[in-house]
Amino acid sequence: MTAAQLDHRTGDVLVTLLDVDGQPLRDRDVLVEQRSHAFSFGNIGFDFVPVANEETASDLAGLWFDVFNTATLPFYWSDFEPQRGRPDTKRLHRAAEWFTRHGCRVKGHPLLWHTLAPDWLREMPTDEVEATVRARIRREVAHFADVMHTWDAINEAVIMPVFANEQHPNAITRLARERGRIAIVRLAFEEARAANPAATLVLNDFDMSTAYECLIEGVLEAGIKIDALGLQSHMHQGYWGEEKTLAILERFSRYGLPIHMTETTLLSGHLMPPEIDDLNDYQIPSWPSTPEGEERQADEIVRHYRTLLSHPSVQAITYWGLTDDGAWLGAPCGLVRADGTPKPGYDALRRLVKEEWWLPPTTLRTDDAGRVAVRGFLGDYQLSCAGRTASLTIGGPGEAVTTLEKGTR
Repeated sequence: MTAAQLDHRTGDVLVTLLDVDGQPLRDRDVLVEQRSHAFSFGNIGFDFVPVANEETASDLAGLWFDVFNTATLPFYWSDFEPQRGRPDTKRLHRAAEWFTRHGCRVKGHPLLWHTLAPDWLREMPTDEVEATVRARIRREVAHFADVMHTWDAINEAVIMPVFANEQHPNAITRLARERGRIAIVRLAFEEARAANPAATLVLNDFDMSTAYECLIEGVLEAGIKIDALGLQSHMHQGYWGEEKTLAILERFSRYGLPIHMTETTLLSGHLMPPEIDDLNDYQIPSWPSTPEGEERQADEIVRHYRTLLSHPSVQAITYWGLTDDGAWLGAPCGLVRADGTPKPGYDALRRLVKEEWWLPPTTLRTDDAGRVAVRGFLGDYQLSCAGRTASLTIGGPGEAVTTLEKGTR
């Protein structure tokens, strides 16, 4: 990736450093150290919910925090509230607080989805189902407003009215069929928006066909405010490749909305046969990671992340799982083996995030006006001079004036 391909990920800021008396710090060395990325490098935090609640221990937290800055936590309704009126709010809130204390952003997934709807919802009449869905969305968004500012408001709505992979039809599918798909999307976004107007609400789907485009266009024409488009990329049947990835990004960027790559996986074992239509239909007793597969995964992770970062519409990438232990479908899609050892893919991604896309500690010199030009990746920085520090956020080109703590003469 050339420097020009990352221009939209960096900024130039002319910083004037002052002491506590407001005088410029002239002709001084300034150490610039990057502290965080503005870009959202995410992973699911499902495995750490019991860790955050001190129910179990894990040796994987260090690996997680060394690369990722955004955690997705699970709000699958049937698991979150298996008994009506007894949601798992406290445990999930503690987990969100735990990630926040580690300097991470937190996202909830999802507020509304036809899959994993609770059984107790099934026998309700449709009007009661709708009222219960509305209350559930408001409850979760309001309760987590202090720690969670991004939500997948609705998940996989393209197939929601016609979903038929269950023995007994679920209540959400029935609601979508009777009320209409656009109405269900409106319900999810408007209830979430009412509970937290500052939240970032995502329309999320796995369907990259024109059906998703038609849904987006219908939603926007209906006046429903979407904050970001979620695109899933579970590549169990093989890496998309740069050409396909960029074509998809171009198709969905034409709506002028930020793109979140919400669910990304690449395998380090054999690939799922291409004739499988629903990935959930592929069930095998063992799906091992292999040395050859791990080298392929590492190469594809680098290529995929480089491609995504090159496109200015992409604001977030969430890799779907740190470890193979408990991975979706039992696939070897984690960045860490089941025994806790990192795969080459983990090391490759870490090199991108914390080395190639990270400003190394850099010493600069202020001029006679106390100014220093700082160029770096969008994010937060610490400036140090003569034992004093100040914070700097690079959000794009501009100028900043900052006072070093306690001042320096």
